[in-house]
Amino acid sequence: MGTFFSEQGWLCLTVTAVLGATILCRFKKSQGQVGRKVVCLAGLWGGACLLSLSLFWGSILFSLSCFLLYTYFSGQELLPVDQKAVLITGSDSGIGHALSKYLDELGFTVFAGVLDGNGSGAEELRRTCSKRLSVLQLDVTNPQQIKDAHSKVKEEVQNRGLWALVSNAGVLGLPTDGELIPMTDYKRCMAVNFFGAVEVTKAFLPLLRKSKGRLVSISSMGGGVPMIKMAAYSSSKAALTMFSAVMRQELSKWGVKVSVIQPGGFQTNIAGTSDMWDKLEKNILDHLTPDVQKDYGQDYIHKERSFLKLIKTSGEADISPVLLDIQHAISAKSPFALYAPGKMSYLWLCFASCSPTGIFDYVSKKCHSYGRHMPRALSTPNLKNETM
Repeated sequence: MGTFFSEQGWLCLTVTAVLGATILCRFKKSQGQVGRKVVCLAGLWGGACLLSLSLFWGSILFSLSCFLLYTYFSGQELLPVDQKAVLITGSDSGIGHALSKYLDELGFTVFAGVLDGNGSGAEELRRTCSKRLSVLQLDVTNPQQIKDAHSKVKEEVQNRGLWALVSNAGVLGLPTDGELIPMTDYKRCMAVNFFGAVEVTKAFLPLLRKSKGRLVSISSMGGGVPMIKMAAYSSSKAALTMFSAVMRQELSKWGVKVSVIQPGGFQTNIAGTSDMWDKLEKNILDHLTPDVQKDYGQDYIHKERSFLKLIKTSGEADISPVLLDIQHAISAKSPFALYAPGKMSYLWLCFASCSPTGIFDYVSKKCHSYGRHMPRALSTPNLKNETM
């Protein structure tokens, strides 16, 4: 008789149910990635039990599963805060601002680096957070400000070192076709999203090595998934992701752990304001050659604002999954190398990495309706013939 109907099979299923329920209850409040992996492990264990042919092999599989679960969960234990100091760049608004408040509430000593030390975001942090939080003037593209911030942090932490650096500062620009994006926008994205993060990392690594702490880079799903209209932004985030992956290997000998956060669509202030969109749009039009402007048409460029509006309205309003994953990267005994908070983010990253190019491009085109309006030369018959 098959295992499913045998006493051993029912025993394995019972143990699986009890084990899975116990683990899920215990880690109900854990970070999203942890919960998802628990479900996967429990599912694998259940499948293994069903496939086992005897009580002996069922016992072996059960013992192995218990060992793996014990090893896994021992690494997910969160370390005590214990006056640990964290530096966060880009804390004026969005994820950086919310993270500064969140870690302050948890008891961390927070250094909130802001682009504008006199701005509303900086003033709100000073007003609402504890005395453990310090606001630092920190433009990640300004070497002198990085040096000054390093001196202040070093003086504060002294021999403790800096426990974690969260490279969060980033800019988006106006999403449009890569041919239309001015070189100034490409350079701006690289300067802030990549070179700024690298320079800040290099400056603070001695303090991280002293504490054997954490380096956390806030990248983007766009850093691993090709997304139309995002050539400048995604390229800079892809560079940051690869830099972090290399640093993860190089810093392991120092005891420093490196994680990359690749969030999906969340509502933050990175899309900017209408006034900013006006300036970006004007910058694009000013840099177009007559031939390119004729082929694309100004109406096509004006319609690109619809994508920015989509970013501001369609993303997830609740950014707590991002904050929880960053907390896990900072505090877990064995943090993950990659976190992908957000709906379908991890699946999209896997799909982009594993699927054939033709299939990915087809699915992406079907999913992204915002890219369906056509340039003037392709939508006007006479101009289309001239272009062909």
